[in-house]
Amino acid sequence: MVQNVINDKIFGAAMVIYLLASVAYLIYIVSRNKKIGTAATLITMAGFLVNTAAIGVRWVESYKLGFGYVPLSNMYESMVFFSWAIVLIYLVFEYFYGYKVIGVLATALGFISIALVSLTGVSSDIQPLVPALQSNWLTSHVVTCFVGYAAFGVSYVICILYLIRTRELKQTLMLSLHPLVLPLLVSLIKYGNIKPELIGEKSLGIMWGVSVLVGAIFFGLSLLFSKSEDMLPPLKVLDELSYKAVAVGFPLLTLGILTGAAWANYAWGTYWSWDPKETWSLITWFVYAAFLHARYSAGWRGKPLAWLSVVGFGAVIFTYWGVNYVLSGLHSYG
Repeated sequence: MVQNVINDKIFGAAMVIYLLASVAYLIYIVSRNKKIGTAATLITMAGFLVNTAAIGVRWVESYKLGFGYVPLSNMYESMVFFSWAIVLIYLVFEYFYGYKVIGVLATALGFISIALVSLTGVSSDIQPLVPALQSNWLTSHVVTCFVGYAAFGVSYVICILYLIRTRELKQTLMLSLHPLVLPLLVSLIKYGNIKPELIGEKSLGIMWGVSVLVGAIFFGLSLLFSKSEDMLPPLKVLDELSYKAVAVGFPLLTLGILTGAAWANYAWGTYWSWDPKETWSLITWFVYAAFLHARYSAGWRGKPLAWLSVVGFGAVIFTYWGVNYVLSGLHSYG
């Protein structure tokens, strides 16, 4: 195990830049100053480039150490890649559709992704791959899954904006409280003696702190955006954008599951073993399949689909974080 201090600092720089970008987007939304909007985009692009450089440095460093692999093999590497992918998907959406308002939460999500692994003590050491991970399937499987997850993340933040745009008290309260579901479940598992060793006191405290902060941010944005309907795009536009993000993520997740099955057969001699990660990936797939089916066949629009996207992203989070820490299986790693 080799710790790369310089690489950690580069990722830390990307994290800070994403936070600055989120603040810049918020100022743009309030002021509608085009120069500030342009600056917010440039800051986001700078953060993306720094994030890219950090991944590249880590990749090169792994070869220097004799390991030689794409840095996607553990919790730390996959979360910083997830941050990179979220910002990439957002920048593509901003380029094609021009709605900078999404950036206030998309860049915040990129910031949180890096902050979580930085603050909770997740090891950033560069480690040699275990035999099962020494395969070209690693890159194709993880990249397709995580870019798909990132697209679902963008759909999630768009749906948060949609629900804020409804300007309904019930939606505001539900938005503000739903981030607390994850730390509440973890606390029940830990203190209910189901799995006391699940997480340390410090990490759980940080999880509660981040969740309360996110809920407070959603509540604050609801109050801010309630002052003027012009701050956010029309509901119809947000609904369409959230669908487009899911339409990007769904085939990628499908491809990720298929490449994962091929990899499982290569590594363990079976395409599917109902491992917890496989099972929850399939559950996530069904949630988003239901999203697309409801839109295409049942004609759903608006709040029901927005909340289904929120549930879907909750499934994404549990598929990754929950399975790794709560359920044991072939995919669990730290």
